[in-house]
Amino acid sequence: MEKSIAVATDTNSGIMQEEAEQLCVHVVPMPFVVDGEECFEGVNLDAERFYARQTAGADIVTSQPSIVDLGKRWAELLEAYDEVIYIPMSSGLSGSCETACQVARHCNGRVHVVDNQRISVTQREAVLDALRWIGEGRTAAETCALLERTKLDASIYLMVDTMAYLQKSGRITPAAAAIGSVLKIKPVLQIQGEKLDAFSVAKSFKAAKRTMVKALSRDVRERFGGVDGVHLYVAHTNRDEDAQAFADEVRAHFGTDDVYVDRLPLSIACHVGPGALGIGCAKKQFA
Repeated sequence: MEKSIAVATDTNSGIMQEEAEQLCVHVVPMPFVVDGEECFEGVNLDAERFYARQTAGADIVTSQPSIVDLGKRWAELLEAYDEVIYIPMSSGLSGSCETACQVARHCNGRVHVVDNQRISVTQREAVLDALRWIGEGRTAAETCALLERTKLDASIYLMVDTMAYLQKSGRITPAAAAIGSVLKIKPVLQIQGEKLDAFSVAKSFKAAKRTMVKALSRDVRERFGGVDGVHLYVAHTNRDEDAQAFADEVRAHFGTDDVYVDRLPLSIACHVGPGALGIGCAKKQFA
């Protein structure tokens, strides 16, 4: 008899409860501590409230689901399904993946945690890939193997509006942040695999966008075999109008309408602050 398989992820994928129900995906809300109060993304902490409190200077730090909460969630899912595939945010950006692995070890091999080394729109794409492969009749083990094999088939570049939040989170030194503020530099970061790293700097918003488009164009051409082989994305923190306009620029540059726009997860917004704007892609999977 064919086994039933549940696909689960966390809110770092950008998938909130309403979309999760449409996709038949199970979503773990990521916790935050805001001025000492525990909040959960998509439950009692939405993007609008988050940015309002962040801009007002609230002390906001990321957290991760507790072992107890994950254990309860897996137990509930295993009452309805034979197996669970869980696709959390990259282990290089959070300890939540390792926490999930610890809990899964007590589930008799029925919960599979995939370190897909992705976040945001590319993590969401991995979830969609998993759903499609399971729909095609692949087993949980086969689907997990494909997710691991294809985990680096994605790329993100991100412009940060200010270095202040990177400094606050310890990503850069106070001296570097001060210089960036004086010179009005726009840092461009990259997410390739598990890490958020510096990529370049630009002197203006327009220059940063050009830098990101150029970098992604190279990836699409040299790593992924051309635009027909990728899905494209624009992601942002509290920059809706600019993101939609940038998406139109991306569509014109690459000659495709396949550009999905979404906000970055709040776990990234904690570090980069409001006003960030990014571009990314994930390779289309035909396995």
